[in-house]
Amino acid sequence: MLKRRWWDVAVAAGSVVIATALLIGFNPDDPVRLAVGLASIAGFAAAYFLIARPAICEPGEDRVPARWRFPVFVVVGSLAIAVGAGATGFLAILQALAYPLMWVVGDSRRRAIIGSAVVAVTIWAGIAIAGDDAGAFVAGLMTAGFSFAFAIALGLWISSIAEYGEERARLLAELTAAQAEVEALSRERGASAERERLARDIHDTLAQTLAGLVLLAERAGRQSRDRQTDAAATTIATVEQIARDALAEARALVARTAAVPSEPVFAAAVERLVDRFRAHSSADIVLDASGVDGELDRETQVVVLRCLQEALSNVGKHAAAEHVDVRVTVDDAGAATLTVTDDGRGFDPAQSTMGFGLEGMRERVAIAQGVLDVSSAVGRGTTLSLRLPGTRTTGGVAPEKAPATEPERSGGPR
Repeated sequence: MLKRRWWDVAVAAGSVVIATALLIGFNPDDPVRLAVGLASIAGFAAAYFLIARPAICEPGEDRVPARWRFPVFVVVGSLAIAVGAGATGFLAILQALAYPLMWVVGDSRRRAIIGSAVVAVTIWAGIAIAGDDAGAFVAGLMTAGFSFAFAIALGLWISSIAEYGEERARLLAELTAAQAEVEALSRERGASAERERLARDIHDTLAQTLAGLVLLAERAGRQSRDRQTDAAATTIATVEQIARDALAEARALVARTAAVPSEPVFAAAVERLVDRFRAHSSADIVLDASGVDGELDRETQVVVLRCLQEALSNVGKHAAAEHVDVRVTVDDAGAATLTVTDDGRGFDPAQSTMGFGLEGMRERVAIAQGVLDVSSAVGRGTTLSLRLPGTRTTGGVAPEKAPATEPERSGGPR
């Protein structure tokens, strides 16, 4: 309790109560002694308000009290107690106020113990003087001794509690600072993950669509130069449709929604995606979606559709394939598989690649706890296989998810 106002109330109320008790029930027969006793009470209270009170530091204050205040208060306060106890032994009760103030005003345990010892000596001296016999001497010694021992024990106990509280406050402040730092790092990591996700979405949607628009525009230019008017018009119409799709994808990205076809039926979304690649690809793309029996959650749909989009884009850019087989299955538990096989030129998996497409697919599949395999050989085509675990229970038991391990890095210009 280091609030000055509480000590103000305690000292003022205690002084009034002691003075009232002295006047009513414990007043000495000698009026001079009564006056001296009242003066000693007033002197002790004045010593507190004028000397000790400014030395009490409230929590949060940075100021350092003048060191002279404590020894001066010890001398003046103890002298007031000694004079009062010498006038009447009842005023030894002032020690109830003096001992706690020694621990509050003193800035160390050593100073508090010394101040308490001075108070105990003055109480003993005052009682001995008031009695003026051997009995008073012994009574004063016992009173001062017991009160001093109790004050030291109580002061040390309260000080240890205060120090423990300060240590806990320090640890709490450090913990709060550490939590703030962790929160900042978490926000930074979340922002980085969001940037990576956005980069994947842009690559898998707008970048792929714009690449298709470039190919179609080149085709329309060749057809126009060759005076193939009808074919050029058809290609331009396809360009217009794909551009509208790109606009829809951009708006979906801005709205922070998954930029995937919006059909509620997954098979229809796959069909639409394949039709888009059929429109600007010379390869014969055959889709088998008859094995789609179950339903997929939104996140799994995104992974499958993005991987299918990237695989078909790679076929169009690099494979020079004539035939592409696409097979998609979804079982009742929500487990999905995707297989894309082409008869293109293939590539050597032993060669490293810096392409973003395969790396982006691996990251997506790893996050979904799935498995991605890419097998290829030069001149023998390429097969991409994707397996994602189910997310719903079957017969009350949750299916075991595949380990979130990244497959070996495949090479090739993908």
